[in-house]
Amino acid sequence: MLKKPFAEFIGTFILVFFGVGSAVLMGDLIGFHGIAMAFGLSIVAAAYGIGAISGAHLNPAVSLGFLLSGQMPVNQFISHVIAQVAGAIVGALVIYMIASGRAGYDIAVNGLGANGWGTGYNGEYGLGAAFIFEFVATFLFVTVILGATGPGSVAGFAGLAIGLTLAGIHLVGINVTGVSVNPARSIGPALFVGGAAMSQLWLFIVAPLAGGALAGILHGAGLTRAD
Repeated sequence: MLKKPFAEFIGTFILVFFGVGSAVLMGDLIGFHGIAMAFGLSIVAAAYGIGAISGAHLNPAVSLGFLLSGQMPVNQFISHVIAQVAGAIVGALVIYMIASGRAGYDIAVNGLGANGWGTGYNGEYGLGAAFIFEFVATFLFVTVILGATGPGSVAGFAGLAIGLTLAGIHLVGINVTGVSVNPARSIGPALFVGGAAMSQLWLFIVAPLAGGALAGILHGAGLTRAD
């Protein structure tokens, strides 16, 4: 009963530890390109490490896509999401604990890799641009995942395809929103940062879930599924 949720917890922890950790602890040294690769590699690691146990969704939007495409029961969806959010929170906490060990670190000033938009955040894109990016990017991400793990896919390569897709999405959008495409990934850091990160969190829940839902519905209808 607990094996799949525990795998999702560990997998989402890996995602946050690698991805958010790279932004917080190494961002000044590796830049956006390095952060993008860290997020992508985290998916590769988790996919091949725990994918055979739970599918390595690591993301409520991905699990919603599987639910709406008819590949996951509701009770499993709920347990996955709870585990994913918990894994992201613990992952963010560990990164916060490590970052706090650096002289001069202040979460209010240095942040914790939280997503956002608007004045003072990366490229200072507006609400509309942020929502469009998160919706479209999540739709594409979940579509790739459903296809890479579905009928006609090449066995053994799903983790690589999905990880590279997430890296590509980050290369496009870090300057827009910091890239969420994953409500759990956004919830973890926002809980510790508070302020604008919390007030803007709704977008990083609504837009990814909407994008993942559309991807799942189209896949379930056969429009993006190999026959």
